[in-house]
Amino acid sequence: MTSLTIDTPHGPARAEVHCAPEGRAGLLLGHGAGGGVGAPDLVAATRGAAAAGVHVALVEQPYRVAGRRAPAPANQLDTAWLAVAERLSHEWFHELPLVFGGRSSGARVACRTAEEGLAVAVLCLAFPVHPPGRPEKTRMPELDGVTVPTLVVQGESDPFGMPDPGHHREIVVFPGDHSLKRDAKGISRTVEEWLGRILRPLD
Repeated sequence: MTSLTIDTPHGPARAEVHCAPEGRAGLLLGHGAGGGVGAPDLVAATRGAAAAGVHVALVEQPYRVAGRRAPAPANQLDTAWLAVAERLSHEWFHELPLVFGGRSSGARVACRTAEEGLAVAVLCLAFPVHPPGRPEKTRMPELDGVTVPTLVVQGESDPFGMPDPGHHREIVVFPGDHSLKRDAKGISRTVEEWLGRILRPLD
């Protein structure tokens, strides 16, 4: 594992890079709004990606690096994320396909930036479809806007809602809530299988 500090237009971000022996792609994973890159589902996804032969970068947004808990505005999150992706693509994942992903807020960032960042796929862990108890404030347009293969791993009792399957979009449901910490092995297996399947045509 290598820890990098990466300058962005909104301050330094941090990336924790885990290299697979035979890297076939690079997976960037972002954290939730109030959490860090050590969340159980992110750790499980990292393990699954490594088993699929995929490098992983766990990306810490500048506001977290600076010690703030309140997330930055969406446009700042997206700009910082794309700056990190560009640096990693040039220096660590050169000429490899990129997969964007994250949990909760990080999943939203991955969806919003997938097209501009030329991601070949998107991995969403606990996508927050709407704020708890506010189904009218839907974030589904962010998910619907993704045009590449997408995997959404969701807790069956997530108070942030349950997305529908769609074109290019698979939904895998696990026991538990928004934290997705009940079945780490299951999440690892799911991510490994999905990455292997969607990357096979690109190998």
